[in-house]
Order: sequence, then structure tokens, then C-alpha cells
Amino acid sequence: MKNYTPEQTSSKKKAFISALGTLTFLLAVHVYLSNNQPSLPLTPSVAKEAEEVKVQPQQQKRCDLYSGKWIPYAKKPYYTHQTCPWIIPQHDCIKFGRPDTEFVNWRWKPDRCDLPRFNAAQFLELVRGKSMAFVGDSVAKNQMHSLVCLLGTVTYPKDVSDKYAVNTDYFKRWYYADYKFMAAALWSPFLVRAEDGGPGNIKKLYLDEADKAWADEIMNFDYVIISAGQWFFRPFMYYQQNQLVGCYACHVSNITELSMFHGYKMAFRTSFEAIASLDKFKGTTFLRTFSPAHFENGAWNTGGSCARTKPYENGEVTLEGESLELYLTQIEEFKEAEKTLMKEKGLRVRLMDTTAAMVMRPDGHPNRYGFSPHRTNKSIADCVHWCLPGPVDTWNEFLLQMLKTNNIADT
Repeated sequence: MKNYTPEQTSSKKKAFISALGTLTFLLAVHVYLSNNQPSLPLTPSVAKEAEEVKVQPQQQKRCDLYSGKWIPYAKKPYYTHQTCPWIIPQHDCIKFGRPDTEFVNWRWKPDRCDLPRFNAAQFLELVRGKSMAFVGDSVAKNQMHSLVCLLGTVTYPKDVSDKYAVNTDYFKRWYYADYKFMAAALWSPFLVRAEDGGPGNIKKLYLDEADKAWADEIMNFDYVIISAGQWFFRPFMYYQQNQLVGCYACHVSNITELSMFHGYKMAFRTSFEAIASLDKFKGTTFLRTFSPAHFENGAWNTGGSCARTKPYENGEVTLEGESLELYLTQIEEFKEAEKTLMKEKGLRVRLMDTTAAMVMRPDGHPNRYGFSPHRTNKSIADCVHWCLPGPVDTWNEFLLQMLKTNNIADT
């Protein structure tokens, strides 16, 4: 059996496509989302679910924030490793020797509107007296650290993690006293209950049980941002109603082989059902879409790396294979939750469709320039997480626009 490790996998993103191919892609995704039929293996954006902002009033049109391109941007980043003390070494690429800095000089430009720069004071006013939880793996925490750095241009938070959890490396809480705002990271890489010790020492996933590490915590949160991804590439034993129903990549002859997409689908379905079942939860749920890795010339454990120094151009790369299927699985479950669960319960659910933008950023990862105490072999590249500062800051620009344009926050 192959060796697998969390949050790392290879990706195949090299194909050049023509303008006609791009138009074909957009039509294919539209058809998929409208009819729930299989889509072509191409990416940039999901027009139906994309959160929108108005373009110039005289045009009276609306714009997909998530369909666009990266453009050169000469202004300095919002923060640096010297001005933000909350960047963890794993994401601190420049401090740990990355020789190029061009990766911070790009800005996401939607096709038919502008994405405003992040305004920390405005964000803090929108979330005054509220709380926000980032639920998922360390890429979810990556986004939270980005947010803390962005808000640090206005005010510093207090780390109150030890009041809520024993393992404060994985469960973080930051409190902004002046705004009575709490930001939290709730570690749950599978979103559902997971245990060690399955047959062959393969991890067991209980696909119909939400992980209590987050499900028991979010009741009083106003915003919950859920995500998951790279951990699902490893082998699993799948359980439902406490019975073994199959496995992924277990290679055991008497156990039904199921795909990774089955486990991924059920994890999100169970998560949405768990949220809908919380009588006291009145908040807004965001689904942040799949964050692609960019290993080239090998996988994470065969010498692969991500040494590019600038983004792909629009149309130069496409999401494909397993990454595409995971992304489309998320979209399908989001649509189902929006239709059958959230509307019935009166809860709000939003799609933060970051995948198209991030598939174009092979230059945004630490590669071998971040430091992780969990990575004993320093020759292994990190092409999963994102440098801070870096393109992941764009996720919080999206988040701010979603708070503003959808009247989610009480302003």
C-alpha cells in the first residue's frame, strides 16, 4: 500500500486551452449546475452560485467575483512577517528564505467588476459583536491567520484559546475586545467523526456522524466557514450506522471498494444536515471550495515541488482529475443543501468559490521555504498551504464582499 500523508497530493495542471475551449468550459459548467449532469473536466467559475457584486450602476449588470484573472499589482502587501506576529513558520515563506517576492505583487481582477481592497476597519464594523468559525483542516486555519493579519492593521486581538480548548495548536480563538468579535479555528480535517485503528490500521470515517469537535461548538457562532480537501486522498474505512460499508484504497478483498468522492460527498452532506439540526443556530454558513495543490515533477513523497514564481494566465491551466471531481462534489452538495435543508430551516448558506482563482497560483505555496515542526523531512515541499502574505488574502477580500453585498451582517 502506498504511503499517504495529510494535506498533500499531486496535481496535473499543465494543459493549454484555446479561447474556444474556455467558452466550452463555461457552457459545460452552466449545464452541470442547471441539470446536475456530469460536467466537462474544466474549471474557472460556478456562475449560478457565485456571490455577485454590482458593476457600474449605469450598466445594471451583475458580476461573478470568481471569474477573472490575476493582474500585476505594484502596491505593497497589506502586511509582512515583520508587521504580523501571528504568521506561523509554516506559512512564513519570506522569513524562511524564499528568494523571490513577486508572488505578493498580483491582484485578483474579476472579469466584469473590481474586487475592492480589504478594509480592516469596515470588516470589524460589520462583525462587531459577532463571532466567526473556520472549520476544517490547516488550510482553513491558513485563511484565519490571513484574516488576523489583515485585521492587525487596525487592532490586535487577544489569544483566548486556552479558555476553550486543551490543544491550542489546533483549536485557536482570537478575541477583539474593542469590537467584541471572536475569530476561531476549529480543527476537523474530515468534518465527520474519525478514529484510528481500522483494519490494516486504516483510519475509520463515520460518514453519518458530524465531528463533535466543531458540531458541538458552532451553535452560538454567527458565521461558520466550512472546508475540507487534501486529507481525503488517504485510505479510509467507511462506516455508516456504526457498520462498515466499504473502504477507499484499502485493498482488502472482502470489503467493498468505494471512491474517495463517496466519502467526501457524505462528509459535506452530513455537515449540512448537522448544521440544519441545530435548533439554536441562526448563523450563516459559508462553503469555501476546494483548495488545489500544485506539485510538479513528482508527488509530495517523490520529489515533487512548486517552484513557479508567477501565476498562470487565464486559460493556461485547468482543474482536472481528482481535484475537479472533489470540487464538483462540493458544488453538488452545496446546491442540495441550499435547496432542501437551508431553505426549509430558514438558514443562510453561501458559496465562497475560491477554486478557479487558486488553481492559477502555483507560485503561492511555501514550497521548501516554510518551516513546519511536523515535517521532519525538510526536502519535502509544501505545495498545499499558502504563503502569508499571499494569494490566500484574496479569500478574505471575497469574504468581506459577501458580508457587504448580501446583507449578512447587521449594518
